[in-house]
Amino acid sequence: MRIIPAIDIIDGHPVRLSEGDYSRKTSYRLSALEAAKAFEDGGLTHLHLVDLDAAAGRGSNIHVLEEIAEKTSLSVDFGGGIRTEESVRCAFDAGASAVNVGSAAAKNPEMVCGWNDLYPGRIILSADARDGKVAVSGWMESTGIDLIPFIGSFINNGLKSVVVTDISKDGMLSEPSYDLYKRILSVFPEVDLIASGGVSSYGDLVQLGLIGVHSVIVGKAYYEGFISIREMKEAECLPNG
Repeated sequence: MRIIPAIDIIDGHPVRLSEGDYSRKTSYRLSALEAAKAFEDGGLTHLHLVDLDAAAGRGSNIHVLEEIAEKTSLSVDFGGGIRTEESVRCAFDAGASAVNVGSAAAKNPEMVCGWNDLYPGRIILSADARDGKVAVSGWMESTGIDLIPFIGSFINNGLKSVVVTDISKDGMLSEPSYDLYKRILSVFPEVDLIASGGVSSYGDLVQLGLIGVHSVIVGKAYYEGFISIREMKEAECLPNG
């Protein structure tokens, strides 16, 4: 199992939201680069970087991606505002190893499947949901699209990796949506499922490994001191499934 620490960016600085609510924002003193270097120094190899300004359609923090890609060896998957082929190319040019696509996938699935043909293995579906329905535009807009069929439509068209976030869990330090991940893996055992939201302890990482998820994104639990980098690294050595 891979552990992927997360850095969410607003105005160039790391933040965490509660349930995707921009008005419930916690800011952190360390810079994005400082956080990234700490993960790298601790032996972690991947990073989940999200531009929340771009996701909300009110700016860009692509320079943060450029700096981290230039000054660390982390494999960065980048999300937020990836809605056109030009934005995909810009992310890759800035150093992203993969991009996360949510809003565009819900609104123009054929286009996103085309991106996967152009960049095989480098497009990650962001399937973010509230009450089983896909949400887009920085989680501020509900689409009414059912989550499970939404995931299936992309897997059937060749996408392999899916980040699934239960928005009600994100930033709440409650617990992950274990039942949701079990259900997804029972329907799509071949998917590389990346769990996101609700992680609050090392025990959560153990449980997610037993469920069989491919990767886990860890955000607020690290910044609030509930999980250490050492524990994240140890969790990568746990048996999966």
